[in-house]
Amino acid sequence: MSWKRWDIPLFIVTLLLVGLGLTMVYSSSAVFSESRFGDGFYFFKKSFLFSGFGFGALFLAYRIPYEKWRKAVYPVLLGTCLLMILVLFSGLGLSGGGAVRWLHLGPLRFQPSELAKLAMVLFMAYSMAKKLDRMKVFLVGVFPHLIIGMFIIGLILLQKDLGSAVIIGGVVWMMMFIGGARVTHLTALLLATLPLGYYLILKEGYRLQRILSFLDPWKDRYGSGFQVIQSYLAFNEGGFLGKGLGSGQQKLFYLPEAHTDFIFAVIGEELGFIGVLFVVALFVFFCYRGFLVAVRTQDLFGRYLAFGITTLIGLQALCNMAVVTGLLPTKGLVLPFISYGGSSLVITMFSVGILLNISRYESGYRMWGNGGAPVSRDRTGRDVRGNTARA
Repeated sequence: MSWKRWDIPLFIVTLLLVGLGLTMVYSSSAVFSESRFGDGFYFFKKSFLFSGFGFGALFLAYRIPYEKWRKAVYPVLLGTCLLMILVLFSGLGLSGGGAVRWLHLGPLRFQPSELAKLAMVLFMAYSMAKKLDRMKVFLVGVFPHLIIGMFIIGLILLQKDLGSAVIIGGVVWMMMFIGGARVTHLTALLLATLPLGYYLILKEGYRLQRILSFLDPWKDRYGSGFQVIQSYLAFNEGGFLGKGLGSGQQKLFYLPEAHTDFIFAVIGEELGFIGVLFVVALFVFFCYRGFLVAVRTQDLFGRYLAFGITTLIGLQALCNMAVVTGLLPTKGLVLPFISYGGSSLVITMFSVGILLNISRYESGYRMWGNGGAPVSRDRTGRDVRGNTARA
């Protein structure tokens, strides 16, 4: 086994994102929390506590050799499904915004759909690493992943959480693409989801209203289009340099969900285009380091796991920014590391801990070798075809 130091730049960019998140949660929520709870630091103190748990989860995951997750894949997947079933049918589920997504366990509230995202990445990495070239066979490379993914997504849709369902579906699709599934199979799968998406939108009136508001938010400026219009105003008011930290106006009861889903708009108003660019650069650098870990790791399970975690975090960030800037219809997705939310922050940082553990293994990967064929070695120094690699 060959070890190196963990990926320090990846850890530093995670620190920066969490620090920025704590700052912006306070800035975006101080007036609201003072009005509602009589304590301007209410959400900040909870976020600070969540970040403490998050760093604890990060270091715990970092200390666990990533290969141990091979044996834990099915228990984690089963446990996640049971938690989501408890949310729906046990009476322990808490509702909010018309959806039942949280599990109430004494003083704790937990959102199992956040764990479901990581559980699905673990399952996909484990399954694809076993199948290798058989990924091109539909019944081997696509169908099993489709069945498990549809079951998880179905439970999430019952919680009325379309955003998380879309994220999981996107990550599964991209992992199958990287894993070697046929493009024709994946294209057919993508086309087959269009009628399902159309049905899900028509089934719930509020989803159709969000689509219509996305196309023309000013048509219902005081109803379904209100939130995105206030977001536009925040970015417009921020200009190039911003109004200054804490000086934003849209968070003062104009912009709904200012400290959660739409915190990126507060960043745009208070820190301006420069602040927005800085946040985007942090996420781009995070994804760069994560994909670099995936390329450099020694075995397929670690590579797929690193790719899946990085894609999961990057895709959530991209979708949140796209929603806030009006490039996608409104849906409930937080900005990783930055938005207020304990379940999201702790699970995301736990995922980063796994990624940092994977980064400790020395590279056994040559991007192009053997006449152009990618070569991957496992941790014993053997390539994936079973040939002993030269020291």
